[in-house]
Amino acid sequence: MAVMKLWSMLLLMGLLAHASAQMDFFTSIGQMTDLINTEKDLVISLKDYILAEESKLEQIKKWANKLDHLTATATKDPEEYLGHPINAFKLMKRLNTEWNELENLVLKDMSEEFISNLTLQRQYFPTDEDQTGAAKALLRLQDTYNLDTDTISRGNLPGVKCESFLTAEDCFELGKIAYSEADYYHTELWMEQALRQLDDGEESSVDKVSVLDYLSYALYQQGNLNKAVELTKKLLLLDPEHQRANGNLKYFQYILSTEDDNNSSSKEESQPKESSKTAKKKSSVDYVPERKKYEKLCRGEGLKMTPRREKKLFCRYYSGNKNPRYIVGPVKQEDEWDRPRIVRFLDIISNEEIAKIKELAKPRLRRATISNPITGVLETAHYRISKSAWLSSYEHPVIERINQRIQDLTGLDVSTAEELQIANYGVGGQYEPHFDFGRKDEPDAFKELGTGNRVATWLFYMSDVSAGGATVFPEVGAAVWPRKGTAVFWYNLFKSGEGDYSTRHAACPVLVGNKWVSNKWIHERGQEFRRPCSLSEQD
Repeated sequence: MAVMKLWSMLLLMGLLAHASAQMDFFTSIGQMTDLINTEKDLVISLKDYILAEESKLEQIKKWANKLDHLTATATKDPEEYLGHPINAFKLMKRLNTEWNELENLVLKDMSEEFISNLTLQRQYFPTDEDQTGAAKALLRLQDTYNLDTDTISRGNLPGVKCESFLTAEDCFELGKIAYSEADYYHTELWMEQALRQLDDGEESSVDKVSVLDYLSYALYQQGNLNKAVELTKKLLLLDPEHQRANGNLKYFQYILSTEDDNNSSSKEESQPKESSKTAKKKSSVDYVPERKKYEKLCRGEGLKMTPRREKKLFCRYYSGNKNPRYIVGPVKQEDEWDRPRIVRFLDIISNEEIAKIKELAKPRLRRATISNPITGVLETAHYRISKSAWLSSYEHPVIERINQRIQDLTGLDVSTAEELQIANYGVGGQYEPHFDFGRKDEPDAFKELGTGNRVATWLFYMSDVSAGGATVFPEVGAAVWPRKGTAVFWYNLFKSGEGDYSTRHAACPVLVGNKWVSNKWIHERGQEFRRPCSLSEQD
């Protein structure tokens, strides 16, 4: 137990010591697999330390047993015992020499090698920010996929192969992180889950008093004063001297009495006023206006494809408008959606090519950025949670071959396109609804590139995803699901150069699994004769 406490303390020290590092482990499964190997190495080191401590204790135990037998014999008749000259010599020798040796053994630090290894590995540990990010990812998945806390706590997620569950302490920690973000809605949900598991008899280092303390205050913040008073009283039954709870109870009761007085004095009003806390919660505005549609599509709900329109979707062998490379061996193509037209190419990238792209990209993966609509500068954003890297055609023949393939099948010039972007979506990884093209209020979006707007998007799926991770188009109610080895393609601009606002799309959070994609954004320059302009704005 003492060894495990030491391990926990040192691990916590490692987390705190590197709280300033920006490593974003929670956004990439690839980097988190390295953490698993790091932890495995530490466990081996810890076991070696335990064996060394056990060996040391075994030596001390043998010494103690030997001395116990000797002293038991000697104390029966000390004079007779010391009358034997050998006994007298050995007593002098033990006290002068052997007890010093025992002292040195007891003082010997067996943890030196383990601490050295831990110190070395600590530089790779996630930070407090990473832990908060992983917690937020769970909350994001909970909201997007309409999961209740009990389902998540039991680990009952679709497509899972490794069983896992949350302890009451884990639920409490999720509630605390939500609380620190002033997210009292999720604080309430997870503190209630922790309380249920404790009521069911789960042994935990977390006590009900701590859970009730957070839960009652979260309820107060959401305007549920009666329930907050009830739970605070329940807390005080467990700990009558709890200073904060006693203060909160008086305050909650004062607020309730004040509201009762206000309600009594304003009976003539037809509509009773909401409590300030509730009103505050309801007045908050979501920065994603189509969130409900977006989340429904992520769950596979709300698709707007009618049977009549679906009959007009076909699959075919496609030669890229009789491109010489594909006349003899055309590729398989199928329609995913009609308006906007989204097509999927099947078996368009091999497992070997995917492996090489991942190999090249992994060392460069960094937190994905977006183009600031005002300044055009690339920056991170809370609504894009993934790791990305960029690969140029000159870096490897595979990249050059893939770029040529995109050009042959789309008929568009990729020499002015952006580099191939590789993205890895890990725990809760997502990219909320956005446009790939620059709108009229973003005139400088791609000014630095000098290649015009993004005319089209090509997206490779380089992995299957066990659950979640769809590409959805909220404006038209479309959802495209990841299938390894396929790619989807659509135009962002009409032939007139006007943006097609129906292409607003999102990458749904990955619920279970690991999502790898790569995309090519093709720009206007170079397409003048390949995709001539039209006089019709919507053509």
